[in-house]
Amino acid sequence: MIPLRDNVRPRSFPWMTWLIILSNVAVFVVELGLTPRGLSRFFSEYGLVPAAINLREAGTWAPLVTSMFVHGGWLHILSNMWALLIFGDNVEDRLGPLRYLTFYFLAGLVAGLLNVWLTPDSAVPMVGASGAIAGVLGAYFLLYPGGKVLTLVPIFLLPWLIEIPSVLYLGFWFVSQFFNGLASLGGGGMLSDVAWWAHIGGFVAGILMVLILRPGTTRKPHHDLAAEVVIHPPDRPPL
Repeated sequence: MIPLRDNVRPRSFPWMTWLIILSNVAVFVVELGLTPRGLSRFFSEYGLVPAAINLREAGTWAPLVTSMFVHGGWLHILSNMWALLIFGDNVEDRLGPLRYLTFYFLAGLVAGLLNVWLTPDSAVPMVGASGAIAGVLGAYFLLYPGGKVLTLVPIFLLPWLIEIPSVLYLGFWFVSQFFNGLASLGGGGMLSDVAWWAHIGGFVAGILMVLILRPGTTRKPHHDLAAEVVIHPPDRPPL
């Protein structure tokens, strides 16, 4: 399922969301200019390598943040930034730009720390903004239960556009991450290159932070995802 857009429009321009997106794109442009060997070193230095993290040594903590801006390819960054663009603008609208930025980084840190805790001996770099964006999805899940997501769903190889309630779309996403996470821990180790538990940790962290922050009342979504034209009847002439 590919989300195309939601039906909740922010009240102000989401400049912090766009700043985060542009920062990720800038780092990805740097990656494109690296040789394969240089890119491998870049991932090792700025990606999150659980075995290299020692929580007792502050000097090893930097990758918990830098890894949020490193991506492993075109599909990786495009899918992440697209999800952030769809759901992040509304969460920023509710939290405000600065509180939203703090929220974003905290969700990413929780996601990274959970991954370190579950795979402390792993030497494979974890890269990507998925954990932080999962926090945004968790916040949206709680803040906009009445929203709908226009979704591209391939059925029998044909593309179908379906409006899915946000609670169902994001709930299904979380459940799929959870079961994939359980499968990845089979045999006591990670059996996938995807950091499923980082996604799970970020999503749960997003929900908990929203409960703590308790932002204002829920915005009302549009009735549908199509543009609406309202025609008002003319004023009655005076008698």
